[in-house]
Amino acid sequence: MKKLKTAYWIFTGLLCVQMLVSAGVYLFNYEMAAGFMDSLGYPRYIIYPLSVAKILGVAAILTKKSELLKQWAYAGFFFNFLLAISAHLAVGDGQQGGAIIAMVLLLGSVVLDRVLFGKKAVRVVEAA
Repeated sequence: MKKLKTAYWIFTGLLCVQMLVSAGVYLFNYEMAAGFMDSLGYPRYIIYPLSVAKILGVAAILTKKSELLKQWAYAGFFFNFLLAISAHLAVGDGQQGGAIIAMVLLLGSVVLDRVLFGKKAVRVVEAA
């Protein structure tokens, strides 16, 4: 069990660090982030909302205050990485490695979270 918890915190910690570094680049080096978005065909106006979403996602995962928010954070990160991988493959720049690593970290974190903490998926609406 201790090895699983250690693995969970390694996966989750590295995922959160990667998201915070990414958000930091978006917030503090706008021109570099704009260059990334331009090269991938994404609009520049998503830079700031995406950086805020990444920070909030990290907070939701680490604090575990709400299972629903944590699931939304994991889902948001999943789609972010999936779109990043797809965009890099579409433009053929060969830079999809970081997004693939992030996806592996995410999947490891999610699986280990379920194994260790045993939470089932939250049902937003209960069947009558």
